[in-house]
Amino acid sequence: MCIHPIAGFLLIGFLSLSEGAEFTLTEDKIQIQSLAITEASGLAISPQNEHFLWTLNDSGNPPELHLLNTDGADRGKLTVSDATNIDWEDIASFTLNGKSYLLIADTGDNNATRKFCTVYILPEPQLPADGQKISGAVATEWHIDFTYAGGPRDCESVAVDSVSKKIILISKRTKPPEVYELPLRASNDKGVVIQTKVGETAVQAPTCNLLPFANQPTGLDISADRSRAAVVTYYGVFIFHRKPAESWAEAFAQKPTSLGPHSLAQAESVAFSKDGKSIYVTTEGKNPLIRRYGR
Repeated sequence: MCIHPIAGFLLIGFLSLSEGAEFTLTEDKIQIQSLAITEASGLAISPQNEHFLWTLNDSGNPPELHLLNTDGADRGKLTVSDATNIDWEDIASFTLNGKSYLLIADTGDNNATRKFCTVYILPEPQLPADGQKISGAVATEWHIDFTYAGGPRDCESVAVDSVSKKIILISKRTKPPEVYELPLRASNDKGVVIQTKVGETAVQAPTCNLLPFANQPTGLDISADRSRAAVVTYYGVFIFHRKPAESWAEAFAQKPTSLGPHSLAQAESVAFSKDGKSIYVTTEGKNPLIRRYGR
């Protein structure tokens, strides 16, 4: 397949699904209705209710969490009272000890100059009743300031494995992308936490693809059953499979399944549904589309 003009980009590529690809792009055209969401840089399903999604805007925006239904309906926003939006680039949801949490990844660093980055963890707020919107403020439960052993990295792909109690991060601008792990309950008692690289990965668009930066990871999520990870790039979505005995570093070292081009202008957000049968992807911009992959 061929030539797709997308928001000023020329995308040339083949829709080459790997053999055995279990997700396909549906015809769903879901539009985010909230006018406050203009630079969606993260997406996460609510652990409490599969019909809700959390998102956030990146740098230059207030420290707010936005709630929407999976059909794109606006369900309000919350201010995170004790966090700063330096460059929020992803959001993850997880369950720990029977309690639902959200993780905000303030990990963007385009010029690789930040002295440290931060992840904020907060209990998932109570969801609004039918016909109502969420509002007000929420506080974090803990945060982790960290840096990388090899120097600053730009990172937009962050997910949580609550069973192993690890935060998984994939760098954006290194070649190849690097995989890092951070303890979910790391302590800042001794200052900034230094994390080391645990592996490398690859998310490769077709060689004929001319989309700039097509192979840079811009979003990450891990399925609730921990069997898959989804990575989104400016080109498309890639699925990494993890065997029960494998580490995430080992899983990301394998060749992923390509789901082909998503045809979004600047996709930076990806999320599994609660049952793992759908993948949601959205892009930056006003009233952005959500594309859904289904099984």
